[in-house]
Amino acid sequence: MNYRRLGRSGLRVSELSLGSWVTYHNQVDTKSAVEMLAAAMDAGINFFDNAEAYALGQSEVVMGEAFKALKWPRLNYIVSTKFYWGLDRDGNGVNRRNTLNRKYLMQAIDGSLQRFGLEHIDLVYCHRPDPHTPVEETVHAMSDMITQGKALYWGTSEWSAADIRAAWDIADKHHLHKPVMEQPQYHLFHRKRVEDEYSRLYEDIGLGLTTWSPLASGLLTGKYRSGIPAGSRGAMDNMAFLRDSLTDARKNEAVAQLEPIAQELGGNLAQLAIAWVAKNPRVSTVITGASKLSQLQDNLGAVAVMEKLTPEVMARIDAITAPLAS
Repeated sequence: MNYRRLGRSGLRVSELSLGSWVTYHNQVDTKSAVEMLAAAMDAGINFFDNAEAYALGQSEVVMGEAFKALKWPRLNYIVSTKFYWGLDRDGNGVNRRNTLNRKYLMQAIDGSLQRFGLEHIDLVYCHRPDPHTPVEETVHAMSDMITQGKALYWGTSEWSAADIRAAWDIADKHHLHKPVMEQPQYHLFHRKRVEDEYSRLYEDIGLGLTTWSPLASGLLTGKYRSGIPAGSRGAMDNMAFLRDSLTDARKNEAVAQLEPIAQELGGNLAQLAIAWVAKNPRVSTVITGASKLSQLQDNLGAVAVMEKLTPEVMARIDAITAPLAS
């Protein structure tokens, strides 16, 4: 496993990391989490991604219980969480959901710390932009989390380049802690934001990326070429919004064309897709997901495949996928 700096910070993150969206609490209990986190650490992964909204806070609880059981030195691992959606689902807490105002953020960090059972969280993200809260208010609140020692670095997730730059400029003007990283979706069929929209930010402000969904929610594994298999992510009721993209005929045909390339490199489709994302030098780490140990172990094979992605192979992959990318 190789390690990369998170943007211009001094923090070094493993090129592959492990996330908990969809899986923790829903599919992965504490015992399984302990098993997978231990295997990930043994393979060199040091960054574990989470969010307040995952399983309505229970994903943080499961991961926190696993950390406690593993008894790792705190310096050995990096953990993240994200704020915006909130935990209120009854509609009564107007300042508890879909916001980045100061009241919500300063209480959200305390809630996450309690659920994790940690004294600080390494990376905290604004999970989505909030058009109803002045960005100055959000920047001050995120900076204060760091000043108070509750977080070490802050960033954004799925923000536009203009909004990220505005937040950075406000922090710079007022001598506040600046956003260090962005967490965008990035895979073979979704690349324009990372490759085009953010292009100026890498040099101008040193933006780092912790990208998510390298497998396009499973599309790039090839398992949706014949429809939605039982037990898959696409079959879950709360993932119904993904089904049209997962069964897209043109993209599934492109995935079939990628399979011989993966085999030539001694890997499979999932490993090829993850390796392609990690090959981008602007990516600090690729967040992978797994609902069982065998999936995690399979994903780790992407490290070996990445070394075989020559310019010629990359060009072949682009010829197949770039015309379908957004």
